[in-house]
Amino acid sequence: MNRGLAMERFFTSLMGSMPRSAELMRARRLVSAGRMEQAAYDELVERQTAEVIAFQESLGLDVIVSGELGRDNYVSFISDKLGGVTQMSMAEMMDYIEDKQAFDEMLDILDVPAVSIRNAICTGSLAYREGIALDELRMMKRCTTRPVKVTLPGPYLVTRSMWLPGVSTRGYATKEDLGEAVLDVYRQEVEALQAAGADIIQFDEPVLTEVVFTEGKTRTFMCAALSQRKDPTEELEFAGHLIERAVGFVDPARSMSCVHVCRGNWSRNEEILLTGPYTPLIDLFARARPQMLALEFSTPRAGELSAFLADPRIQGRFALGLGVMNPRADETEPVEGMVAAGRMAAEALGAGRVALNPDCGFATFSSRPVNAYPAIERKVGNMVRAAALLREEFCG
Repeated sequence: MNRGLAMERFFTSLMGSMPRSAELMRARRLVSAGRMEQAAYDELVERQTAEVIAFQESLGLDVIVSGELGRDNYVSFISDKLGGVTQMSMAEMMDYIEDKQAFDEMLDILDVPAVSIRNAICTGSLAYREGIALDELRMMKRCTTRPVKVTLPGPYLVTRSMWLPGVSTRGYATKEDLGEAVLDVYRQEVEALQAAGADIIQFDEPVLTEVVFTEGKTRTFMCAALSQRKDPTEELEFAGHLIERAVGFVDPARSMSCVHVCRGNWSRNEEILLTGPYTPLIDLFARARPQMLALEFSTPRAGELSAFLADPRIQGRFALGLGVMNPRADETEPVEGMVAAGRMAAEALGAGRVALNPDCGFATFSSRPVNAYPAIERKVGNMVRAAALLREEFCG
């Protein structure tokens, strides 16, 4: 682990996104309509980011995230950050989708409002400008002295999401060529983040579960469904290559590398979210070799924690950011259950290799948070108390 974080066993953090205020959402619309200056909007984002950071500090979280307040969703915000990328609406994208009826049906089944989906599409050669999450990191460093975690959409998610046949070929002949260009962008981003003092660099790769748990069907809230995937074995090979390279850009002496995987986080209806254990992904994890895996484990959909911990490909290789809280549920998870899960992980991996976090963020889509601040406060409060009890038990 990163030297500074290894001193705090069972450290706590959020996964990334937090609910945006009505004021911020209105300001975003005004900026888009040309009725508000970008500088005024940026000032509002920083002010409210400071409030989100203060909220985290008041709850006793050890590692701080920005809340991703300036992002419209988990991945499409990169259209504002990179050259050669254009944000497209569902209506614009539908012109290039071959099976329009099937895609409409998928959106209906998955309870996804088309109005909330805008995607960053590669429309030319990628160009790295002034950073992807670098502005968020600088805001965090101005607002807190605690360790900070930067969250990035992973290179596989970005490549899959940005590739739209008939459009992206203006810049690259194949999706694989685009992937190499994405890696060059991430090399520059990681270098900039480490120079600016990122303690943890987290790559979010939720679309991995769409590859292994959909049995040949495209069922995912990611617009990555727009690009046809290959056979799951080939697709995991492609994903593994991209993630391994991106993780390899992180100098472990300066920052901790982390890969986050979940099974969807856009609806409060658990029945329509993906189900399956991490078993099909463990070889990919072993290949990528991040220092930490931040994984969903608070719902039965994620499989048994005990089976995951018993896998020899896991033991001794990774620290685990253990998901002990469902961000979509109103119910507050009991401290005792969090402690029991943390204890199981610590006994298998060692107390110095376990951290506690929610399964995912609280607002994957800016226009559709999955929970509100009063519930978040209760749930996070219990998680922080559970971490304190685990430190007392294992560290004395």
